[in-house]
Amino acid sequence: MLLLPIVLPLLVPVFNRAEPELFGWPFFYWVQLAFVVVGVVTTSLVHRAHQRGKRG
Repeated sequence: MLLLPIVLPLLVPVFNRAEPELFGWPFFYWVQLAFVVVGVVTTSLVHRAHQRGKRG
């Protein structure tokens, strides 16, 4: 699961464009911020699953 936030930003040809814009920001920039959120959510899920596995 932790490979997702590592591999996703490496797929530059997929998001190397300016359209669509979000609040005036080109796609390339706001998708990078979305990758940060994906990384945090993924890391949190893995951490919770690991902690749950240690208890049981």
